[in-house]
Amino acid sequence: MNKKNFEDIEKNRGQDFETDKKTEQSPTINVVGVRFKPAGKIYHFNSGSYALRRGDHAIVETEHGLVFGTVAIAPVRMPVSEIPKPLKKVYRPATEDDLKKLRLNSDIEKEAHRYCRECVKKLGLKMNLFAVESNFDGTKLTFFFTADGRVDFRALVKMLAKRFKSKIEMRQVGIRNQAKMCGGIGRCGRELCCSAFMLRFDPVTIKMAKKQRLSLNPTKISGVCGRLMCCLGFEHQCYDENEKTRQKEQVKKNFHPAKRKKSP
Repeated sequence: MNKKNFEDIEKNRGQDFETDKKTEQSPTINVVGVRFKPAGKIYHFNSGSYALRRGDHAIVETEHGLVFGTVAIAPVRMPVSEIPKPLKKVYRPATEDDLKKLRLNSDIEKEAHRYCRECVKKLGLKMNLFAVESNFDGTKLTFFFTADGRVDFRALVKMLAKRFKSKIEMRQVGIRNQAKMCGGIGRCGRELCCSAFMLRFDPVTIKMAKKQRLSLNPTKISGVCGRLMCCLGFEHQCYDENEKTRQKEQVKKNFHPAKRKKSP
């Protein structure tokens, strides 16, 4: 092998090494966390080249169209290989016209709420309407209500669609979700935990109140929703661990090893 062939081999080997190195480097994108409600779940989007900060408003693409949201987590550069599924994109930062559109939607929601309550009373439906939400482009209205059983609201939907000329969705939710969406002040004098920071409802049992040696009077351990207060579960694990530790110490304290008898 002459000197020229050896130089060609070394050159090709260096090119292959650079190609492998580039292949290992995964492309990256800017990932931003957006929240649609004050205490709602955070969804992640591809922010592209937009410079967004926490608290900024933005219009994002979703399966249901464009949605107005608030940046909860500032953009972070992440490799595409670490993202489990393709992300929707941030359409654009919110403008003054978008804020005006949001206020207009709020006025439509109030009018829809008032008119729907009148229709419910006229039709004699046993349901409690408590909130109305409009999507950003105003093509869909969602009515949230609670009820003891199933409700036949077909006539109601026809009346609402005729009045507002948009798609109507009736959504029945639980009493806890109503408290989360409406908000309020709890027994402690602070804002309701569910509407302030909770993302999901964990099971709460009367056993948790017993373990914490609280009064079992339902009026004292129930929240505004009428269910057991969610805060009973916040310290349950700590009480559970303390009880196990106390039981172990009690066993050690009561254990007396038999003394060996001295041989004569």
